[in-house]
Amino acid sequence: MKKGIKVAIPKGYLFDQCLDILKKAGYDIEPLTGKNRKLFIYSGEDSIQYVLSRPMDVPVYVEYGACDVGFSGKDVLLEKESNVYELLDLKNGKCRIILATLKDCARKVKEHYGHFGSIKVATSYPNIAKKYFDRKGIQVEIIKLHGSVELAPILGIADEILDITSTGKTLEENNLVEMEEIVVSTTRLIANITSYRIKYDLIRNFVNNIKNVIK
Repeated sequence: MKKGIKVAIPKGYLFDQCLDILKKAGYDIEPLTGKNRKLFIYSGEDSIQYVLSRPMDVPVYVEYGACDVGFSGKDVLLEKESNVYELLDLKNGKCRIILATLKDCARKVKEHYGHFGSIKVATSYPNIAKKYFDRKGIQVEIIKLHGSVELAPILGIADEILDITSTGKTLEENNLVEMEEIVVSTTRLIANITSYRIKYDLIRNFVNNIKNVIK
């Protein structure tokens, strides 16, 4: 493994898309397709150790050198503000970070904006939310949640949400309406700054193999 690299792969909705790219790039993904609960998976054929991680932890593992490279959504990179190299936009895993509120409350929230009133916003992206509202000069109380953010306006604990969406179906099913698009996110290939220097040839070879299969 001294001659190989460690690759962080996010579990969840990006997992299958990352595996698809790795397979097309010629890497052995068979060890990753099993139903075991291993988080460290060694592919001897390619001299690669895969590290399966929560999406929010991928840039952390890469920044601190636990992994040499990793696949991460741009939304996560913006939220974590990790000190890593962003090497490649994979053009997949597209989603958007948006502001939304209950359909019946959209006009009321806009009136708050007009009068610079304080609003409550529920989100899993507190850093992105704070920067956005700071730029707008709007006073905001940020309520951090780790899931089911859509419930916050329904339960009356927030005026609106700042959350990620791909199809908008969840918003519609929960009587929410999009107010504004904050950022468009796609999957990025990132690298540890020190690893990129020490393992330059190995990482560039990995990047080039991935780049060759991106549409």
